[in-house]
Amino acid sequence: MAFHDVQFPTEIGLASQGGPEWSTEVVELGSGHERRNQNWEYSRERWNVAFGIKDDADLETVRDFFLCRAAKAHTFRFQSPKDYTAEGEDLGDGEGDNRNYQLVKNYTSGGVTYTRIITKPVAGTINIYVDGEEQDDTTYAVDIDTGMLTFDEALDSGAVVTADYQFDIKARFDTDFLPRDFTAIEYGSADIPILEVKS
Repeated sequence: MAFHDVQFPTEIGLASQGGPEWSTEVVELGSGHERRNQNWEYSRERWNVAFGIKDDADLETVRDFFLCRAAKAHTFRFQSPKDYTAEGEDLGDGEGDNRNYQLVKNYTSGGVTYTRIITKPVAGTINIYVDGEEQDDTTYAVDIDTGMLTFDEALDSGAVVTADYQFDIKARFDTDFLPRDFTAIEYGSADIPILEVKS
């Protein structure tokens, strides 16, 4: 189905609960050792936005959004709580005739870096730097549907490209049913799950 370029209400989404998940198969051997198979190259996020609903007005807002997306049918933008900004992210170096750079966000722990591809940057929040110098936005373009940065001209070899920006994830509802009993949602007995969709 279609991608609706509209953001889930942030004031509700930012109070939701959830986070990233992986798919890993663990096989225990007869010796007691185990082997693990990582099925996905990249993680995806899962959220329960029912926790962000505080009153009837919030419930009506989510209801309208849910109906207009036809539940699971259409995808939309979702701002991941506490992880929707990138600052000084290294996008690569100037090399040859290359003018294209994918927006990414890097996470580092214990000497290992996980690079997340960003495909839904937020328009109006993007600043691009070359060797630490902010670039005029007339010298490049960023596709907010793919996260691809394109310079008008190729950069000098070795020039370092970095970026600051906010981003959304592409997501959908993971249910075809929306409970209307506010007391059930208020006390946490209802779920309104949202799932990241890989492009």
